[in-house]
Amino acid sequence: MKTRFKNSFIIIFLTFYAMQAQDTIMPLWPKNKIPNRIESDEKEVKNYTNILRIGKVQEPTIEVYLPAKSNANGQAMLIFPGGGYGILAYDWEGTDIAKFLNGKGIAGIVVKYRLPSDVSQKEKHNVPLIDAQRAMRMVRSQAKDWNILENKIGIIGFSAGGHLAATLGTHFDEKVYERVDGMDDKSARPDFMALGYPVITFTQTTKHSGSEKNLLGETANSDLEKHFSNELQVTADTPPTFLVHATDDAGVPVENSLLFFQALKDKGVSATMHIYPKGGHGFSLALQDKHLRGWTERLFEWMESLE
Repeated sequence: MKTRFKNSFIIIFLTFYAMQAQDTIMPLWPKNKIPNRIESDEKEVKNYTNILRIGKVQEPTIEVYLPAKSNANGQAMLIFPGGGYGILAYDWEGTDIAKFLNGKGIAGIVVKYRLPSDVSQKEKHNVPLIDAQRAMRMVRSQAKDWNILENKIGIIGFSAGGHLAATLGTHFDEKVYERVDGMDDKSARPDFMALGYPVITFTQTTKHSGSEKNLLGETANSDLEKHFSNELQVTADTPPTFLVHATDDAGVPVENSLLFFQALKDKGVSATMHIYPKGGHGFSLALQDKHLRGWTERLFEWMESLE
């Protein structure tokens, strides 16, 4: 009888522990209050081969990974996976990054943002930014409960997710949706941002045409191209920025990072950039490359240097 009771207690304890250790997924918006949404038959698509690709996101979320309280340093990063604004490389540039950050005591919050759609959205070019602003405000509103310092919440984005991160960093105070609840009273400005092989410009020949087409449409006008060319939108209030790129990137040319770095420098914004000779596009943590994988340590060093 004692053995049976003991075994039952162990099972209950382990179940409770597992539940506590799991990540938390939260919807960004109250039900039926998602801005710029059109009711349609469009449904979210998940495809897993070597990585998890998510398309046609209908209900944006944040997936929260927290380090143990005794390891937490108070910093957090919202993570924006890339995918050309057509899909999200959700584990490769999302949840894997969050888990890696946890190992350094940093909270990692993966943002499953909506991808531009002519079927289920109005003003589709604003929709990713709408979700990004809301995600930042939501995390700030939960900071105390998640053992996060409100003034140490940054962002990291990769490829088109880097474009969205840079857009948030340069358009954080732009009103793109109406207030929904008290969370929207919080600031959407990131305290710092890291951009991995980011899409930056839509006005230069080094632009990533696929991202532009998905975000702005087949026939984007010059005003929208300039508005979302983030090297043209940097101000003195743009957050301190870390950039990493490979010279041989054939997908998103390294000139994108060079343009943004120069714009930051011109506005007196603190900027750090690491350019590697090889690595191509979409290298994520680059764990198989003994040289390139060092970029993550450079990121952590930079984050420790922030005041």
